[in-house]
Amino acid sequence: MPRLALAAIATTMLLAAPARAQPLVADLSDHLVKITLGFEGSELLLFGAVEDEGDVVVVVYGPPETVTVRRKDRTAGVIWMNRDQLTFVNVPAFYQVMATRPLGGWLPDALRERHQIGVEHLDLRPRQAGGSTADRAQIRNFRAALIRRKEALNHYGAETGTVSMLSARLFRTEVVFPTNVPTGTYTVEVFLVVNGEVVSAQTTPLYISKVGVLAEIFHFATTYAALYGLLAILFAVLAGLGANAIFRKV
Repeated sequence: MPRLALAAIATTMLLAAPARAQPLVADLSDHLVKITLGFEGSELLLFGAVEDEGDVVVVVYGPPETVTVRRKDRTAGVIWMNRDQLTFVNVPAFYQVMATRPLGGWLPDALRERHQIGVEHLDLRPRQAGGSTADRAQIRNFRAALIRRKEALNHYGAETGTVSMLSARLFRTEVVFPTNVPTGTYTVEVFLVVNGEVVSAQTTPLYISKVGVLAEIFHFATTYAALYGLLAILFAVLAGLGANAIFRKV
């Protein structure tokens, strides 16, 4: 989106606000990401304006899920097997942070903990099954493994993204979603931070959904799982027979 158009939109947003000016106004270029056949990821523009000078922090997360992390170990010295596991509940399937400057000493840890800003401050709680318990060291190790896995999938941002200030009042940033982005309802939180305190915040919903043929296939696969499995096997067999027939003729 051209800078002049972005400035015009942000200015209109401020003018359209109530008579008592809001310290922070933000919006997305689109509130729905459609996943179709051939989906190669998506990039949304988040833009807005602030009334006074300060730092802007954007947190994008969702939807919640339950994740089980397993640790493998050698058995009899040669075979790798799952030995221990820990299940975490209400884990954000996707998590990304952007800010006007790298997160550091200017943003107090207490504030980051309260608003879960940064993967190290995510409230990832294990669910203890069957009365079993895990000590703090084990929880830290499993938690770190969970975050590493999410980062490898590009579902968690390994680094803080950049929020660009176009002027003293206007800002913008891009929210990037990978090709394997989970579907569901997301939350976009925007914070205006002044002198280490959040002076204004705004929450915006975002939806990521499969549409078209891909959505029909997904619905069929989840609703009629057994039939879908049989059809997949049948299709694979027919494809193999067809390929064999072609190679024989060649």
